[in-house]
Order: sequence, then structure tokens, then C-alpha cells
Amino acid sequence: MAEYLISKKLTSGENIIYQAGDGPLDLLSFSIINLDSGESFSGETGAEEYGLIILSGVLDLDIAGEQHPGLGGRTSVFAGKATAAYLPPEIAWSVQADSAAELAVCASPSESSGPPQVIMPDDVQVNHAGNWNWRRDVHNVIGTNVPQAQRLLIGETFNPPGNWSSYPPHKHEADDYPFQVNMQEIYHFRMNPAQGFGVQVMYTDDLSIDQAYIVRNNDNTILPCGYHPVVAAPGYQLYYLWMMAGVTDRRMAPMDDPEHAWVKAIGTMAADMGF
Repeated sequence: MAEYLISKKLTSGENIIYQAGDGPLDLLSFSIINLDSGESFSGETGAEEYGLIILSGVLDLDIAGEQHPGLGGRTSVFAGKATAAYLPPEIAWSVQADSAAELAVCASPSESSGPPQVIMPDDVQVNHAGNWNWRRDVHNVIGTNVPQAQRLLIGETFNPPGNWSSYPPHKHEADDYPFQVNMQEIYHFRMNPAQGFGVQVMYTDDLSIDQAYIVRNNDNTILPCGYHPVVAAPGYQLYYLWMMAGVTDRRMAPMDDPEHAWVKAIGTMAADMGF
């Protein structure tokens, strides 16, 4: 494993990608559960709040005895908006697959008192961000629509072939709202077609981190600090599930790299002029 890149072959059952404290992130854990039709998985949130994101397939979800049958339905992350659930601490939950299904589980320490909430595709907030070759679609899955969450913000970003996202490069490593909020983050990547690739760039102001990683289908990057733009290779659509945990503040307030922030201003002017 490279310092900030996690490449792991996904198998059936629970795949633990990252556990809080095993590296530079101490507020985020991430796993993917793969189930065949008829298989089930159960767990408890303990002292954490969970975000459950159905990546593909159909699942029946039980939250402390409350049944939510037939959730999901997209055939891949590229085939529609997500269905998800927010779970507060100290709650039992289980899923049973009605078809082959993938479930992403994002977790962070929390003192939230709930309530749990199911997020349907129509609840997902879609933003068309950027312009030209840094245009992308950003789906906010667990955000302001789930006000009871204490730390978690979760969404999905879709890069057209050759396009950049998290661009202009931004960071969120200090609490200085409204200019910046300190957030730990993980990206989980998918490619369409699956043999595609992209590049994850990571750097800090002082260049103590100054790296680039080739990211392929099912790769993950952990993002404790610094700027972190992503680009898709030509010919391949790139997706990433992003999960963030606020250290003391959950508001979304990234800070653009001042050397590249002008790109956003030009893009906004072009959009206003109809380009």
C-alpha cells in the first residue's frame, strides 16, 4: 500500500477498507459489504454514526426492528442516484439482499441522538459543478438533508472522461469558518468501463506532501490534509464515493488553492455569458 492509496480486491461478505486510527485518519472507517441474493449481514453502530450507501442491487434494511424493504435498484453507481440511510449511535441494523448487492458503510464517532433516516434517490441533492474540462456532477447524499448527523458528510462525484474534479484544488484542514472547515476524507473509486483509470493528486502548501497516484476500479485514497484534485483518463468515466468527518464542525467549507482559484472565477463568468 502506498502511503495514501489503498488497493484491495473486494470479495464476498464484509471488506474492511480502512479503520479509524490505522493510519492518519482517526475519525473515519470505511467498508464495503458484498452480498449475493438471499444473503444477509447484521451489525450495531456502537459509539459511531453510520452512513449506508447502496452502491448497486436491492436490499431490505432493518433499523432496530423497523423494516425498509426493496431499497436501491441501480445496477451500478453509474446507473442513477443513490439510496442510503443514516444510522445514529447505539442502534442495531441488518440488511438482506434481494439481488446481488454492494453496500458501502461509512462510520465516524458521534454523540448524535438520532433519529435514523432513509435517503431515497429523490432526496439526493444534485449539483453541476465547474465548467469546461473541470465540469462534473456532484450528488450530496448525506448532507444538510440529514441535519441530525454530527460528523458525516457523504456524496458521489461523477467525472466525464478527461475531466477534473475537486478543482480548483481545495483543502479542508483547519477550522476557520466560513473560509475553511477541518474535515477528514476518504475517496472510493469506480471506472466506466471498469478497466479505466484516473489520477489522484495530493499536495500541501509547503509541498511536504506532493504526490500523484494512479487510481483504478475499487481503489481508495485517504485524505488527511492538503489539496486533492482528481482527473479521469480520456475515454473513461470516473466516479468516487466521498465521505467526510468534521473534526469540530460539519459545515461544508473547502478552501481553494489561491494559486488556482482564478479558474473558478473564469468558469463562473463563462457560465454567466452562456458558454
